[in-house]
Amino acid sequence: MAAPSAPALIGALDIGSSKIVALICTQDPDGRLRVLGTGQRESRGVKRGFITDMESSEVAVREAVEQAERMSGANIEDVWASFGAGGLTSNIANVEVELGGHQVERADVDELLTTGRQAIDRPGQVVLHANPALYTLDGVEGVGKPIGLHAQRLGVDIHVVAADAGPLRNIDLTIRQAHLGVHAIVASPIVAALACLSKEERDLGVALVELGAEVTNVSLHVGGMLVGLRSIPLGAKDITDDIAGAFGVRRRDAERMKCFHGSAMTSPRDNHEMIEALALGSEPGSEPMRVSRAQLMTVIRQRIEQLTGEIAAALKALGFTGPVGGQVVLTGGGAELKNIADYMQGVLGRAVRVGRPRSIT
Repeated sequence: MAAPSAPALIGALDIGSSKIVALICTQDPDGRLRVLGTGQRESRGVKRGFITDMESSEVAVREAVEQAERMSGANIEDVWASFGAGGLTSNIANVEVELGGHQVERADVDELLTTGRQAIDRPGQVVLHANPALYTLDGVEGVGKPIGLHAQRLGVDIHVVAADAGPLRNIDLTIRQAHLGVHAIVASPIVAALACLSKEERDLGVALVELGAEVTNVSLHVGGMLVGLRSIPLGAKDITDDIAGAFGVRRRDAERMKCFHGSAMTSPRDNHEMIEALALGSEPGSEPMRVSRAQLMTVIRQRIEQLTGEIAAALKALGFTGPVGGQVVLTGGGAELKNIADYMQGVLGRAVRVGRPRSIT
């Protein structure tokens, strides 16, 4: 009896502005992903999601993947890479063909999709995703399975996500120089939605806010599709830099102050709680400076208010308005800031929760 074959390995890579993360996993028979190993390195040569120093980025990618391979005890040949920098666009392309009233056949659907592929070309951009959403028959929308039905015209809405060609080529080349193949580059809002949102949420309508280190992506999902996208060149790292500049401390200490003592909500106790940190350039053994938590909160709130205002403007531009419904889900490293969901819920005036990956062990 032949031995059962080993499950296929899946490699994933996220080249972010603060860290580069590699993940190796397999898929269980029930569809859940089982993580075998992870690797993480400080991001180098990346600014606002764009590769700015290919050599430094390539070294960080290689180190993160090697760490994941050591943990998993397995080697990977290629990876799925995410892309979440500015320049992503999302729209719907509508294509129709004449049927003459006969019954829809498989050949008609194939012809329609072939015509659709020609219609989704974007000058200067690379199409990352092009998925048929819903079909139309004689203008009637929402047809899931048109084969076998009669109509004069058959149409389809194709959901297209595209990105500028240059940044994608830089990511592709960086990964290949680390001696890895690129299975595909995928848009991070789609990946994050599949990981953190339920199918029902994506059907009914939900806004997903990815709070990255230097870029915040706001995406709108309705009918199971990403239907709108806005990128904001602000993120959690800007809060860290604000703290470092305001109190004259190293970025490492500013990050610690934000993570351990920071919050998006103020408290009456903030004036009585003191935080110690070494001043930038201080000698070893020097007396640490003392900062009240109220002072720290003032710095954090200024940037959070700005970022939340930008998010609110993006939601309005995407048509995500109205007093009823419309949940907002936060993901990304910036969503780990204490009480961020409560603060944004109060400002945005709608339900806000922090999203966590589903179907992964």
